[in-house]
Amino acid sequence: TITIGHDVIIEEGVKILPNTTITGNTHVMKNSVIGPNTELKDAVIEEEVIVKHSLVYDSYVGKRSRIGPFSHVRDKTVIGEKNRVGNFVEMKNTKTKENTKASHLSYIGDSTVGKNVNFGCGSITVNYDGVKKHTTKIGDDVFIGCNVNLVAPIDVSDNVFIAAGSTVTKNVPKGSLAIARNRQIN
Repeated sequence: TITIGHDVIIEEGVKILPNTTITGNTHVMKNSVIGPNTELKDAVIEEEVIVKHSLVYDSYVGKRSRIGPFSHVRDKTVIGEKNRVGNFVEMKNTKTKENTKASHLSYIGDSTVGKNVNFGCGSITVNYDGVKKHTTKIGDDVFIGCNVNLVAPIDVSDNVFIAAGSTVTKNVPKGSLAIARNRQIN
């Protein structure tokens, strides 16, 4: 079953695979592949994008990006060109530049993210303090190791490497290696 809403625009060369629902003011541009098992609502999908087994709501996905499987992109997210939003990644109210990757098991919310950023498995932008939301800013050419927590508000500058398992609570200056974890004690 494929469901396409009345106001949807689908350009030439788009493939829509089974169990896909496209509604609202969605625009899917040339040569993209949508589905299977995908829902788009009020989304703009640029050319040559693949979205599979995923949800994209009220967001923009840049050219040649790959979404899914099992991604949730929502609430005014803007994904740059050639991004990878992979397995079990959620993005909310976030803007990324080109060549940024979050391949699996990450939450990126209320963030601005530069180009050539890699989010390791389990990386989280901790945007909610229990009362209000805070912003995370990440520069260009940043490597974020597995299981890193970036506790907002926080600013991570360009050319930064954050070690796996770190909980970062202070701004990280340009060109730094950030390690924020205790030593193992047995």
